[in-house]
Amino acid sequence: MAGAIKSTSEGQTLILTISNPEFRNALGPDIYAAGIEALNAAENNPDIRSVVITGEGAIFCAGGNLQRLEANRREAPEVQAQSIEGLHNWIDSIRTYPKPVIAAVEGAAAGAGFSLVLACDFVVAADNAVFVMSYSTVALSPDGGGSWALARALPRALASELLMNGERIGARRLHDFGLVNRVTAPGEALAQARELAESLNARAPNALASIKELINEAAGNTLNQQLAREQDHFVRNLHDANAGEGIDAFLNKRTPHYR
Repeated sequence: MAGAIKSTSEGQTLILTISNPEFRNALGPDIYAAGIEALNAAENNPDIRSVVITGEGAIFCAGGNLQRLEANRREAPEVQAQSIEGLHNWIDSIRTYPKPVIAAVEGAAAGAGFSLVLACDFVVAADNAVFVMSYSTVALSPDGGGSWALARALPRALASELLMNGERIGARRLHDFGLVNRVTAPGEALAQARELAESLNARAPNALASIKELINEAAGNTLNQQLAREQDHFVRNLHDANAGEGIDAFLNKRTPHYR
């Protein structure tokens, strides 16, 4: 049975649930395509202001399906290359999506499942959640941007430990390194992610989109380039109706209502 993405809305938050319980929510082309389709549909929907990605049941995602990978070894290399392209398109769509994306992690996030978590803007993880770049255990190398994200976020020695030796790392240690925003009691990650989403939903969508874009661009920009981009975004946002609402609400000590 192929995996799927279950899509539900709770208020202004879209919840995408990886559903492949037979294979511990392992990923595959059907899931990549469904994830991209769901984000595309929600991007222009003003009723959706944030997205939560989670896994069905007690596990976030086991990464790639080894049975499918074994079968792909008997196919032309282009078959696996196309599959990875689908994953990378999904990762890119999350990174560039103009609304906040939150990972809610219970249990294990392994391989591409860990890469998927790293692509999100925020991570809420249960105290007993475990993250592992398990590629080298089966003589493979990372995909999904995992090496890119970990090499930038962690000391080289720790990134090497995780990527080369496939060491497991817990939510609290990742929190100490700034890769997890909130650590919750087991079973509470989704609820806490929804709470975080509601806080973000109350802020101006155009401002959050600008901030996400600036964060994404910062690593590749010089200071002067980033200053110019900040100027462009600031001026554009100042002249948006939401800035008028936000400034008036602040000055008059009331709750703003953004659109």
